[in-house]
Amino acid sequence: MHDYSKLISYLSEYGVSVSDDQIKKLDTYYEMMIETNKSLNLTAITEFDDVLIKHYIDSVTIVRDIDMSGNKSLIDVGTGAGFPGMVLKIIFPELNITLFDSLQKRLTFLNEVISALNLTGISTYHGRAEEAGHVSSMREQYDLCVSRAVANLPVLCELCLPFVKTGGIFIAYKSDKGNIELESASHALSVLNASLIKEDTFTLPDSDMVRDLLIFSKDSSCPKSYPRKPGTPSKKPL
Repeated sequence: MHDYSKLISYLSEYGVSVSDDQIKKLDTYYEMMIETNKSLNLTAITEFDDVLIKHYIDSVTIVRDIDMSGNKSLIDVGTGAGFPGMVLKIIFPELNITLFDSLQKRLTFLNEVISALNLTGISTYHGRAEEAGHVSSMREQYDLCVSRAVANLPVLCELCLPFVKTGGIFIAYKSDKGNIELESASHALSVLNASLIKEDTFTLPDSDMVRDLLIFSKDSSCPKSYPRKPGTPSKKPL
């Protein structure tokens, strides 16, 4: 078993306690990720201390700004190896989570983790956000949408906001360039009927990695024409 004291201490600052069982699940997840990473490129970060800070703690920094208690519905767009969605599910088991990604191999791995950890209230969805955003069972169905995807913010807003309920929240995990992207996203936010609630900039513990959480409210329904067809948001950002 690895040492998770940094994560436990970080969460305790925000009133979140973690059980031994949850720590065991995080450790199993880590071991499965490292093993699978030998044959499938899940993450370039593999050393435990780095994963703990840059993946696990980074995933839960949302507690700085959002009340994660209760059975809220959450979609993680571009989940990759499961960050932040899988970590949030383990730490906040009452969440109902959809892990969304365009690469089936990643989701196959995540389904193996879900099975190994006996998790319920979590599922995977394979597809393109431009298409899934028009599926009635997903469009405007989520209390929260999170993404650590690499797309620029105007593109990310078009891909993510259609999933969010009116009155719901979209959180973009960004690097220290978040404020620059924010300036370029004003038109997209206007078109998609969303607005900035808060920008939270900080450094991850025991690192020099700056994180910028951009938190948006969904003020009313997105126009039905959004998201546009696959490829268009990135080629012609709002």
